[in-house]
Amino acid sequence: MTSEFAVAVHGIVYLNQRKTTISSEELASNVCTNPARVRKVMAKLKKAGIITTKEGLEGGYHIAKDSSEVNLRSICEALEVTFVSSSWKSGNVDTPCMIASGMSGVMDKIYGDLNELCRKRMEEITIKDIQEKLIRNRLDSKT
Repeated sequence: MTSEFAVAVHGIVYLNQRKTTISSEELASNVCTNPARVRKVMAKLKKAGIITTKEGLEGGYHIAKDSSEVNLRSICEALEVTFVSSSWKSGNVDTPCMIASGMSGVMDKIYGDLNELCRKRMEEITIKDIQEKLIRNRLDSKT
């Protein structure tokens, strides 16, 4: 998973909280990153229909759906997130050794299963859930 996911979730929660059109500069300031990075992430979310944009001087981004309808899986899919992967594979499929020739396939299956488990769990968490958790955390810290 990349940091794009954190930028996306943070940005969407902020958009939902503010309930208005927000510029990439303001989003970047709140997320603590640069506007170009925000625009890159937001473009993917717009393509997925999670956010919409408004052009012009008062332009920017706003959430396109109710926060209870936006789950983390939809964000992951928009960003093409892979949770578990390996850029290096052990063994060699052309080796006569059962372990060396089969290990990468077995590991790829395990990674695929783990990715599916993560996607299923992400489907259960909505932007509304995250916002409510932030509110509870804020209230708990004041007591």
